Amino acid sequence: MHITKIEVCPLTGATVDGGWPQGHEPQENLHTLVLLHTEDGLVGCGSCFTSGRLVAGAVELLWPLLKGASAVQPERVSETLRQSSFWQGRGGAVEHAISGIDIALWDLMGKACNQPVSRLLGGDYRNTIRPYGSILFDEPDALRRTLEDVVARGFRAIKLGWRPFGRRDRTFDELLVRTARQTVGDGVDLMVDAGGSEQFWPHGTNWARNTASMLADYGIVWFEEPLPPDDLAGYIELTRVSPVPIAGGEVLTRRQSFLPWIENRAVDILQPDCTKNGGLSETRRIAWLAQDHNIQVVPHGWNTAVGLAADLQYSAAVPVARYVEYLTPCAYIDELTTEPFVLDENGELQIPSGPGLGIAIDPEKLNRFCPERIVFEG
Repeated sequence: MHITKIEVCPLTGATVDGGWPQGHEPQENLHTLVLLHTEDGLVGCGSCFTSGRLVAGAVELLWPLLKGASAVQPERVSETLRQSSFWQGRGGAVEHAISGIDIALWDLMGKACNQPVSRLLGGDYRNTIRPYGSILFDEPDALRRTLEDVVARGFRAIKLGWRPFGRRDRTFDELLVRTARQTVGDGVDLMVDAGGSEQFWPHGTNWARNTASMLADYGIVWFEEPLPPDDLAGYIELTRVSPVPIAGGEVLTRRQSFLPWIENRAVDILQPDCTKNGGLSETRRIAWLAQDHNIQVVPHGWNTAVGLAADLQYSAAVPVARYVEYLTPCAYIDELTTEPFVLDENGELQIPSGPGLGIAIDPEKLNRFCPERIVFEG
């Protein structure tokens, strides 16, 4: 069973604002699906957290290596792509494209074996998991309304992130957190994402340590990206003294980049993003390295239904897993599949048990969000 064609599918028309100062318009393209075809007619689907033109450029580079490759050897194929593109890759858009290809390869292998990816990754430790609704901070009144809506949709865990938190003063930061806790009550888990990967982040370890002390008073589950993502020494210092767990790692690519963070216990919670760090193959390796160092792993998932499905599959196969990120509301999650994701009465998601990623993309909806595809074949 061999790869005969790949389709690069840039998603537009429903992009969610990611919180950056300039914001994002719905017609922008932040996420791209890749569809791998075999001569047997099977199609595997992957997701990249990168714009379509960048993915297409990377696939043009990788296609001579991918064309005719086995569709049922995901780790060998994706590692060959990685090892063969060091001079133009080792991160960035090339690794992001490899991530989507790898996810699609696992989807194909699961379909060929008639097994869910989680079982092929080593076996299931759970069949449900708690998603946290991922939203942006806002002015207090608007934030209150958003939180009420997220809770009404069934979420029992919510993460608040980015501006205006950390951009005015400590009093306002605490007002936002107090507003959130008072709105949702004590029965909903709350996480705070400072957004330290935003350009020109102004704060250091002293601000982060003092802010963590404030967050502890409100029962915050973790404090995410309180520092710039390259400040390894700062994270090591902060994690050792923070009264709340420190989380980070969403921007890292390739397992080698995660090693110093794991070996130095720079965070309490590692957040690999399989749509950019190398796919499920790399994320599985990263998760087990973290597990061996007693570091919690929670997937970063500001992405699509395909990315969420991949996160669910590998979370099922990790011994200690508590949450998956669920961007909400998001048409690329809520409207792309033939069967929607549904939270149960306890705010849990059922992990798909069908072949591959366990989901099916609705062709009509994909055409609506992806009016133009870039195809490589032959």
